[in-house]
Amino acid sequence: MTRVPDRTKLRLTVHHVRHGTGTVRVVRPARSPACAELLDDSWYLNAYVDQDAAVLMAGLWTLAASSPRSLVHLPLRGGPAPAGSRRLDLVLSHHSLQLAPSRWKELRGRLGPGRPQTVEVLLPEPGDVDHAAAHRADNRDRFHQSVHAETLFMTGSATVFRQAADVFHEVARLGPGHTTAFPPGYRHGHYCRSVHCDPRFRDIHVEYRDGPPR
Repeated sequence: MTRVPDRTKLRLTVHHVRHGTGTVRVVRPARSPACAELLDDSWYLNAYVDQDAAVLMAGLWTLAASSPRSLVHLPLRGGPAPAGSRRLDLVLSHHSLQLAPSRWKELRGRLGPGRPQTVEVLLPEPGDVDHAAAHRADNRDRFHQSVHAETLFMTGSATVFRQAADVFHEVARLGPGHTTAFPPGYRHGHYCRSVHCDPRFRDIHVEYRDGPPR
């Protein structure tokens, strides 16, 4: 099992797209992870990641927390989906952008090649993030989500983006050791966490999985 770093370098492609009277900055990883998928399974949203993909996801959600003027786009579609599911891309958008998810397809079609950039981000450490706050009745700081153009659009604040980053960082740290502790094929031999959303929407079930998408 590879030790998971407390910081990671994100190799990105940065795009600037005209939108209305201004410009939208869209950030993508230079290369999509080989072992990651996001599935819309009707009742659930399921993300399956190996260790490398979980670290990348933790870095991208951390980047979304610290870059409120950028859309973070992770292309994940590719290949046929399992029966009863559909594959989704992912977009992270700070609520201050006030970008309608219905405009995403148009923006995506005009991205162009972009320019390379490398950014180092410090990932959340265990105990840094208050996950209990997400469950308090008076908490209004929660993710909103919608699906447009085969893309899950997650809109929220820096706080909830850091909470989600911590979820992926924990899956990267603990997932490999947990799953190898069980015999192959044993049905409880998995490690998972959830990215919590507003009660009107579906949480994202994040599960550690070795190997490429199904």
